[in-house]
Amino acid sequence: MKKTINDIVITGASALSAAGTGIAAIQELVRAGEDAFTAIPADVFEKEGYRWGKNSGFKASDFMPPMKARKMDRCGQFAVSAVGLALKDAGIDLKEMAPERVGIVLGSGFCGIASSAEFLNGYFSAGVEGLFPMVFPNTVPNAPASNASIEHGFKGPNATLVQRFCSAESAFLLACRYIEEGRADVMLTGGTDDLIPLMIKGFAAMGQMKQSAVSFGEGCGIIVLENAAHAARRLATVKGTVESITTIGMIVPGRESEALDLLTESAGSCDLVSLSGTAADMSALVERLSGKPQLDIGRVTGRSLAMGGTALPVLLSFLESGQKGLHLAASPQGPYFAIRVSGGSPVQS
Repeated sequence: MKKTINDIVITGASALSAAGTGIAAIQELVRAGEDAFTAIPADVFEKEGYRWGKNSGFKASDFMPPMKARKMDRCGQFAVSAVGLALKDAGIDLKEMAPERVGIVLGSGFCGIASSAEFLNGYFSAGVEGLFPMVFPNTVPNAPASNASIEHGFKGPNATLVQRFCSAESAFLLACRYIEEGRADVMLTGGTDDLIPLMIKGFAAMGQMKQSAVSFGEGCGIIVLENAAHAARRLATVKGTVESITTIGMIVPGRESEALDLLTESAGSCDLVSLSGTAADMSALVERLSGKPQLDIGRVTGRSLAMGGTALPVLLSFLESGQKGLHLAASPQGPYFAIRVSGGSPVQS
C-alpha cells in the first residue's frame, strides 16, 4: 500500500537514548563515527565483548516530580519525558488548545515487560499475597501513552501499537490517519522501549546474542505531527513535511523485486536514507541504495523494536529545508515501511 499524505507537517521532535538527552547528542556521534554503547555487566551476561545501548544517564526526576515518577515504569518515564521535550520543541502551549484535539500514538516492542516480570515474580514467590497492585497498571502495553496523556493533558486519540521492528512506523501511520480523518489537530507519535537484564537473558536463551550484530538499545523518540492549517494559524515553525507512507505486510516469495521496487521507488530523488529495524540487514535492499547517503542509528544508540521513533527525528534533523528524506524500516518476514519526508515547510507549487 502506498498512501500520499497531504497537509500534515512536523513541528517538533525529541529523543532520549544511550547518547543522552536530545537529538543533537545523536547527531554528534553520527558525525564523529562513534557510538554510545557500553559493556554489558558480567552479572547481566557473563560472556565478555557484548555491549548495549543503555541510557544510564536518564533520571526521571529531571523531568517530573519524584512522586509521579515512582508511579511509572522506566518505559513510561521515557515517554512522559520525551513527550514534554517534543511539546516544548514544537512551541505548543496546551492551555491554548482544546485538549480533545491533541492525541498520542506510540509504538513499543516490550512495553510493560519490567512491570509484568515484577508483578508475576511476586505471585510465583508468594502466591496471591505476593501481588503488588501498584505495579499492575504498568503491565498494560498502553501505559506509557496513557501516562503521557494524563501528565500533559491530552484528551484526543490514544493508542499503542506493537508491530515488531516497525512498531513506531505503524504508530506514525495511525497518527497521520487520525489527523486526516479530522479527529485531531496535533498528534504526538514515536516509540518507546526500555532494556532490562531479564531481556538480555531472554535474548541469550533464544540465541539472539551475536557479537557481530547491532547491539540492543533503549529510549524514546517523539515527533509532533500537526495539521498544516492548524500549524499555520499558531505561526508554528515547520521542521518537516510528511509526503507519503508505503507499507508491505510481507514479501511474497518470488515477488521480492516487486516489493523492493515499491519500497525504494522514491530513493533516487532523496538526499538521505534512514535504515531502521532490520532494513540494514537486507542486502538486496541496501544494494538498491548504492551511492545514497545512509543513516543507521541502530549502530549508534542500539536497536529496539520501537527504534523508528528515534530514527525518524534524527533523519529529519539532518535535512535542510527542501531536502528529501526516506525512512526504510523492516522486520524479519515483515512488515516493511517506507516513509518519505522533506525538511522545512511545504514547497508551494
